[in-house]
Amino acid sequence: QLYDLMTMAFKYQVLLCPRPRDILLVTFNHLDAIKDFISDSPAILNQVDETFRRLMETYNCLSDGEFQLIRQTLLIFFQDMHIRVSIFLKDKVQNSNGRFVLPISGPVPWGTEVPGLIRIFNHKGVEVKRAEFTTAGNYVTPQREGSFELYGDRVLKLGTNMYRVTRPVETHMSGASKNLASQAKENIAPNPLAKEELNFLARLLGGLDIQKPAGGETGFRLNLFTTDEEEEHAAQTRPEELSYKVINIEATQ
Repeated sequence: QLYDLMTMAFKYQVLLCPRPRDILLVTFNHLDAIKDFISDSPAILNQVDETFRRLMETYNCLSDGEFQLIRQTLLIFFQDMHIRVSIFLKDKVQNSNGRFVLPISGPVPWGTEVPGLIRIFNHKGVEVKRAEFTTAGNYVTPQREGSFELYGDRVLKLGTNMYRVTRPVETHMSGASKNLASQAKENIAPNPLAKEELNFLARLLGGLDIQKPAGGETGFRLNLFTTDEEEEHAAQTRPEELSYKVINIEATQ
């Protein structure tokens, strides 16, 4: 499961890179996080800095086309992996079928213009006409480019800790995507195999000899979160249409 989580997190980061070259910024975010862990170990910190310098020496000279080839090769490797991740589902950046939802709003890649303008040129390369059109998204120009220096603001948040409570995840779905998502919810039928698996789990737990304190509650509690606070936060932020349903299982020996 940890491998699946790492795989889908990396696929998400590569897929949402604004520019192919921004794969380097994602990698630098990873290295920055490592340096935060080893800030009190100068020897190891120097090794990470040397890794950064070698990455720059190897990849900084590549063209945009070569970075696009790297990005395309990585996505081809991950294209058949559609593993659902709870944090992505909760943040609505992943559908129930395991596919990611691409944002239709937000900052455009650095060095590009906000969509909405068509320029027409003649055979001499002179602009002769302009036409404007409206877009479904709310695009904005990025304030600055992420830093490719050893120490600097990467601007790009991909590659940072995705379990932070204040992580900036905002995805706007188009109308067609919303319709597909609603149809998928309607077509979801209860899986009888899942209930049998829960019954099997209950039989395993029911066969255990558990010492209960006097006056304690009977039964058991299954918590899929690290802490109770995370479980309460997830319950409060969960949409009503995705609310939990009670399933009765046979917990006999």
